[in-house]
Amino acid sequence: MQITGTAAIVTGAASGLGAATARALAERGAHVFGVDLPDAVTSAAPVDGVTYCGADVTDADQVQTAVDQAAGGSAPLRVVVNCAGIGPSARISGKQGPHDLDLFRKVLEVNLLGTFNVLRLAAPAIRETEPDREGQRGVVINTASVAAYDGQIGQAAYAASKGGVASLTLPAARDLSSAGIRVMTIAPGIVDTPMLATVSEEYREGLAAGVPFPKRLAVPGDYALLAVNIVEHDYLNGEVIRMDGALRMAPK
Repeated sequence: MQITGTAAIVTGAASGLGAATARALAERGAHVFGVDLPDAVTSAAPVDGVTYCGADVTDADQVQTAVDQAAGGSAPLRVVVNCAGIGPSARISGKQGPHDLDLFRKVLEVNLLGTFNVLRLAAPAIRETEPDREGQRGVVINTASVAAYDGQIGQAAYAASKGGVASLTLPAARDLSSAGIRVMTIAPGIVDTPMLATVSEEYREGLAAGVPFPKRLAVPGDYALLAVNIVEHDYLNGEVIRMDGALRMAPK
């Protein structure tokens, strides 16, 4: 699918994976609507071709407003990339007692429900566009994690939420096939994003050493490149792609 001349929604667009993806799509000629929390978008660096929209992905009305804005211009809405997510850590039973239920709920709400909320509201707007010669109207790319398969100690909530995103991929692709909408998921390994900003360089080097090849942490640009490739590769559908340098996470 051609990216130039289309509209795209990227969630979590103010930083990390979302910022890199928004920039990459804009550089290829898309009009990108970068969705993130209102506080985040006010401090986001301006990017040519990116219009920021303050919205909480778990809020149906706010997401619908962002979708309407993206679909309301002259360019057809054809691309959605869900990058918004959180990753707090807590053991099921630890020194502080049992896992906080509200924390578990919050992680699922943002990572899984938020992803589905954007998917379900963007799909009807994409469905209204004119199909190409093969009947394709658009593509939605969600973000899981290798934690969906190799969840570590303290990642019960995160792994469960990302496992849900991974499991959503195939039925969503099947549901939307009649509309000409593909659904794919990227499962990144360890990516050098703001989530890692607080760790020491020694710890960062240790993480990189555990990656079979290439022996480095992934960077947001790696994710953005894969997202762009998925958009342009029309036969990719209903699949989760691990982007992890052959890493398989240890228990901790």
